[in-house]
Amino acid sequence: MRGEADREDRGTRPDRGGPPVARRAAGLYTVIAVKLGKSCLLFGIALGIYSLMGEDLRLEFERLLHWLNLDPEHKFFADLGAWLQAMTPSSIHWIASGTLLYGVLLLVESVGLMFRVFWAAWLAIGETAFFIPIEIYDLMRDFSLTVLVILLVNVAIVWYLGRNRNQLFHHVAR
Repeated sequence: MRGEADREDRGTRPDRGGPPVARRAAGLYTVIAVKLGKSCLLFGIALGIYSLMGEDLRLEFERLLHWLNLDPEHKFFADLGAWLQAMTPSSIHWIASGTLLYGVLLLVESVGLMFRVFWAAWLAIGETAFFIPIEIYDLMRDFSLTVLVILLVNVAIVWYLGRNRNQLFHHVAR
């Protein structure tokens, strides 16, 4: 009985005839948690944007700033408020829809990673790698510790999934 448990922990079946048993992978679970967290956050943002359609965005933004005890007269917030004032309902709808669709993509990606299907590894690698050049450009233009951390996390995800995709995911036999 103990020998079977040891063989399962190492990733082999007791009968040695079948494919390896999927092993626990803390790195994969971390990637799934990050992707699911981003998906939930994007769903919340999309719903928040949809709920603000037809409202005075500048007024709502100033209420938020007061609630956060931030100065709405600060140049950055004043410029952002002016930009929000110029938003049309159509552009708000497009932004909310894009946010919702990206959240759905991350949810599908997360579920695929949970079930360890091979296409999900490639989807996660492609989706994550897509942002790396954008983050590098942003760092070169204006250094930010936050963007650097996001870049390092994305590079780590791409590296981990790329390096371990054959061991972590099921292959489709043809």
